[in-house]
Amino acid sequence: MCGIVGYIGEGQAAPIILDGLAKLEYRGYDSAGIAVYDGEQIRIKKSVGRLKILVELTHNGEMLPGNLGIGHTRWATHGAPTDVNSHPHYNAKETIAVVHNGIIENYIKLRNKMESKGYKFVSDTDTEVLAHLLDYYYKGNPLEAITKVMHRVEGSYALGVVFAEHPDRIFAVRKASPLIVGQNSEGCFIASDVPAILKYTRTVYFMENQEVACLQKNKLTFYSADEEVLHKEPVTIEWDAQAAEKGGYEHYMLKEMYEQPKVLEETLRKCISHGDIRIDELKMSESDFRSINKIYIVACGSSYHAGVTGKYVIENIARVSVEVDLASEFRYRNPIIDDKSLVIVISQSGETADSLAAMADMRAKGIKVTGIVNVVGSSIARDADYIMYTWAGPEIAVATTKAYSAQLMALYLFAMKLGKAKGTIDSEVFSGMLEDLKLLPQQVEFLLSNRSKIQKFANRYIGAKSIFFIGRGIDYAISLEGSLKLKEISYIHSEAYAAGELKHGTISLIEEGTLVACVATQEHLYKKTISNMVEVKARGAFVLAVTNEGNYDMEKEADYVIYIPKTNPYFANTLAIIPLQLFGYYVAVGKGCDVDKPRNLAKSVTVE
Repeated sequence: MCGIVGYIGEGQAAPIILDGLAKLEYRGYDSAGIAVYDGEQIRIKKSVGRLKILVELTHNGEMLPGNLGIGHTRWATHGAPTDVNSHPHYNAKETIAVVHNGIIENYIKLRNKMESKGYKFVSDTDTEVLAHLLDYYYKGNPLEAITKVMHRVEGSYALGVVFAEHPDRIFAVRKASPLIVGQNSEGCFIASDVPAILKYTRTVYFMENQEVACLQKNKLTFYSADEEVLHKEPVTIEWDAQAAEKGGYEHYMLKEMYEQPKVLEETLRKCISHGDIRIDELKMSESDFRSINKIYIVACGSSYHAGVTGKYVIENIARVSVEVDLASEFRYRNPIIDDKSLVIVISQSGETADSLAAMADMRAKGIKVTGIVNVVGSSIARDADYIMYTWAGPEIAVATTKAYSAQLMALYLFAMKLGKAKGTIDSEVFSGMLEDLKLLPQQVEFLLSNRSKIQKFANRYIGAKSIFFIGRGIDYAISLEGSLKLKEISYIHSEAYAAGELKHGTISLIEEGTLVACVATQEHLYKKTISNMVEVKARGAFVLAVTNEGNYDMEKEADYVIYIPKTNPYFANTLAIIPLQLFGYYVAVGKGCDVDKPRNLAKSVTVE
């Protein structure tokens, strides 16, 4: 959540910072601000609302000349979204400016301390505490002041700091909130995420917890919280700036849906070789796989839904017991886990706060953790015992599509590799499954090519008040994600239910004309699912069915049927989710919603 961009170099800072902040709009925000040193003083401009207001206010940065600056898009936590509460924040003398992502947990205690020493606060934010603390400890050495603040502040933070007395440098600080540093031949950058600076450089450094970076025009220096100089290796970002642009599509979300065949192909290309699965970065041996007695999948949002599918697939293919937990609940239930268990943490960004906290808790107990993430060099990627990348490239839309599909593919591959190591699938079945996997990209492309039919159907439900999704087994997992896609971008109330639970209360919600989307891809559950369809139709529901090609008798029971190509039943989610993604998208577009930046949501949730 929130976004930070900073620049020091040969160019004008403000236009570069505003451009970078625009690339971070997907993270969610309600205000924006910028601070630039103009040669004499640090000048700040900030405003509530969309970034374009700040762009207009500063004439695209032209009103803030200078070669050094920091910018921020804020999502209100402490204090309402107002101009005063927006970042950056000054000290009283306006000689120090700071931007902050995260939450200062002991800010009330610190604020009381600073007020007792005569400091006056003008905002309701926790961040202003940092500006005054920096002022209090600053005696001419910025690094010394920063490290003293680090030792006294509790919580999570990514900071960009500018001192007027040191106009040749920017300081970046990180603890439990993502921050990267970039460099090119003309200057240096800080940012919350790679897309913000990808236009200017592919050379980045991923900051670790409790690290400080000092950026100068032609120099980067990293320090520990004890002010010791650190050596860090740069990472070259493989994807280019165009991968993070719309490319002619109306929305990033639509573009990313259409990138799913390519993403699946790329994952398969990297992981399948000579008729076998090779996940080079995973670095788990055959004996490591064989030693696993139980798996816990821990994730949030769509990643959690991918994990629900993973449970069905892993248990059936590898015959290993799997539990799936929401990361925000997992560590608080004090799970009983032994050293023969494996925890799989799934996160698109690799920076999800709840998932990171759950992972840290498990590693502290000596439990091995495998991370499935999309961002190379992210916190989960660095801290997990084993890592598996999803290779989806940058995903800008808040509502995930291609990263979710890539996570499913990663789980399929993991399940098959585990099953082979455990001896629960023979070579013939394994080879057949590989062939089915290879067909998925073109099958997804086929489903996307029929989007006009789904768009016409979606237009009927722009005014819907409630929509329900039902399914059994893997189809229930698909329903969970289909429902989430709809509700998060269209703001229509939507729920997913295990179809067998309808009579335990939820069927009371069905009334005349209610749309019920029924997913029926699992042949062994087909008849039971049909019975549930009949139940809701008897109560006036309009039934949309998503089922396999060949199940043409479905047209006798459903009001509208979408067919998906035949595949291995374990892989059905990859295909069945496509029409549901498109349905949610076109309902939201028809309502005039901001599809890429839905209200109250952020792409990367870096606070608990």
